[in-house]
Amino acid sequence: MPGHYERLSALDNSFLALESRSTHMHVAGIVTFSAGPLRTNQGGIDMSRIRQLVESKLHLIPRYRQRLARVPIEQHPVWVDDGHFNIEYHVRHYSLPQPGSFDQLRDLVGLIVSQQLDRSKPLWEFNVVEGLEEDRFAIVSKIHHCMIDGIAGVDLMAVLLNLAPTAEIADPVPFVPRPEPSGSELLIRETARRAGKTVAAMRSLRQFSDEASQLLRDGAYRARAAGYSLTSGWLTTASDTPLNGTVGPNRLFGTLQTPLQDVKAIKNAVGGSVNDVVLATVAGGVRRFLAEVRDHDVTAADFRAMAPVSVRSQDQRGTLGNQVAMWLVSLPVGEPDPIARLEAVKEATRHLKETNQALGAATLVRLSAGAPATLVSMASRLATGVRPFNMTVTNVPGPQFPLYLLESEMLESYPLVPLWHGHGVGLALFSYAGSVFWGFNADYDLLPDVDAFARAIEDAFAELRSATTGPAPSRRKRPKSRPPLGSAAINGTGREKSGGNRSKQKPAD
Repeated sequence: MPGHYERLSALDNSFLALESRSTHMHVAGIVTFSAGPLRTNQGGIDMSRIRQLVESKLHLIPRYRQRLARVPIEQHPVWVDDGHFNIEYHVRHYSLPQPGSFDQLRDLVGLIVSQQLDRSKPLWEFNVVEGLEEDRFAIVSKIHHCMIDGIAGVDLMAVLLNLAPTAEIADPVPFVPRPEPSGSELLIRETARRAGKTVAAMRSLRQFSDEASQLLRDGAYRARAAGYSLTSGWLTTASDTPLNGTVGPNRLFGTLQTPLQDVKAIKNAVGGSVNDVVLATVAGGVRRFLAEVRDHDVTAADFRAMAPVSVRSQDQRGTLGNQVAMWLVSLPVGEPDPIARLEAVKEATRHLKETNQALGAATLVRLSAGAPATLVSMASRLATGVRPFNMTVTNVPGPQFPLYLLESEMLESYPLVPLWHGHGVGLALFSYAGSVFWGFNADYDLLPDVDAFARAIEDAFAELRSATTGPAPSRRKRPKSRPPLGSAAINGTGREKSGGNRSKQKPAD
């Protein structure tokens, strides 16, 4: 029987090529749940039931039992079934020491996401963390970006969670790994695949004619969109700021929660979209942080955000892999007026939509789809030296009703986006059950004061809210100052890590 394998797309492969010791290309996040329904008689979380639940769903997400292999010579990555898959390696168990604060959890998340995934195994892990205050536990997920994008993540979450509490766990579908092709088989089949595509195209004149006609119809429109995308700033370097510089391998994780109704109130008062409000808030927060915390001149800053835009079609929903294009948005951090900042963002995104730059970026990705893996790797690493944007800001809409892991209600979901070369912080947002949850992935060296950055974003949102709709009632207290990194987080064996001064002590690589 011939071995089974699946090729990675050019875009998925680029996330492997971009990864280095200091740029970890996994997406991650904190999801908290009510602990009571899953508590054991001994007081802990029932790990056996959680592992059983995950295992019962794996036949619906087969990529989670596949690992990477490489085609000889060309070195293009492919997916093959992992004959040594072990659920206990991927669904792990942690416990916080007393008092089990959310700050302790965030410190643990920083340590978890500072470690890269093992490429010899399926590229994901769920870290179940018990002992969280307010009768909660958390799942810290970590999945390589070559497997998943934000919209696919929402579909995956729907696989694992339910609309109502339930104690039922289906029997797992037996996993029979398909044979892995040998190196010589991979090389022969890939050579034959490329030759077969060429012969088929030459033999099928009608198919060639149809495709040519389609290219003629679409070509001018796509070329124009791609031209707008290229000239929007992708070939030039954005301003140098204290948020940009040499990135190390260690991470900190910050969080913020804002009411979705307040975001929509701003949108309804001034116009635009929820994403416009988010980007204008980020512009105001960056302005505050750079000017007030870092004493940096923002008057002439060319500060740009990269905003991923889903290009996933309806028939691609529920599938893994990346179906995204990228907007490049200039953020008006030099503008002191919050309403003027929002109007500038609205104008910028309006232009991006009118020139269809999501299509342009997607077209450029399609044009690179046939490039050999070595060229994709070289181009990706060359592009990191340009740094055309200062940070990533990704905003994923989620369900506005409760979801459940077995009987436990999902309470919060803070996402994490990878840091690119030269980026000290990346922002990811997820809306769920009436709230917008902000996750700040920060480099330990460039942004040790990630909480100050989150407070600047919070203050900018309050300023925008007050300027557009009037002051909102106070809903939650500011986060307390955090303890030194390492003073509360523990490793997988349950041993507490030693404390220290955050400004001087770094966690081990």
